[in-house]
Amino acid sequence: MPRAAPAVLSRRIRASYCGGVLSGPRLRQVALVARGCDQVAGELRGTFGWLPPFHDPGVGRFGLTNAVFAAGDTFVEVVAPAQPDTTAGRYLERRGGDGGYMAIFQVPDLAAARRRVADLGVRVVWATELPDIATTHLHPRDVPGAIVSLDWAAPEQSWRWAGPSWTGRAPEHAPGGVTGLTIEVNDPAAAALGGGARDLRRRRPARPGGRHGGRAARPGPAAAVRAGQRRSWRGNHRGDHRRTARRRAMDDRRGPLRQRGRLT
Repeated sequence: MPRAAPAVLSRRIRASYCGGVLSGPRLRQVALVARGCDQVAGELRGTFGWLPPFHDPGVGRFGLTNAVFAAGDTFVEVVAPAQPDTTAGRYLERRGGDGGYMAIFQVPDLAAARRRVADLGVRVVWATELPDIATTHLHPRDVPGAIVSLDWAAPEQSWRWAGPSWTGRAPEHAPGGVTGLTIEVNDPAAAALGGGARDLRRRRPARPGGRHGGRAARPGPAAAVRAGQRRSWRGNHRGDHRRTARRRAMDDRRGPLRQRGRLT
């Protein structure tokens, strides 16, 4: 029986600047996952006319190869498994083909963002700090739809992940860039309802208890695309707990959500 095509949930993301200084989260890099890095990178370069990409040897620790293109002062990365039994390889098998993989947001205050994430009960799967850049990857089971990364860079215009020419500085570059992100899931409404942490900037703390000191409702794919939008929480704790339990049961029956990144 043919399966209905997944619906999409989309929102444009704009950088938040005040007096030329980054004052809120900005979508700085999007990562795609593919079985063949060189093939997809070649197709992207041919389509958009981008300069040759940077290949980061550091992704080898994750069993990957990659290609990072500069699109204005934003970046598009292609990653591919370079060895068996990698997270990216397992994702490709589950999804059945190439697609979106990561949404990387630059934030002005990473320490504050990390505290906010910890208060929400969102787990961190990997973090590192260098003199000019730092990153925190959030657990995809806590923030489904994409692997979300929160990054800090100094100076703000630099971006070490794009190679030596962007390390500690910003070279001359073409105008334009990534202006938005589309997350594709089988059931956007259920994913958004199941994602109480849609806004990582402002959210009630997780309740005490549980495996990680409390659990907030799981964020859906809108977590990435609504990171710059303030929302408030309303409702009583008991009713919210019952609704969250029902949503978890629904999620378990539906199985893993799928997503695909798209440039807009």
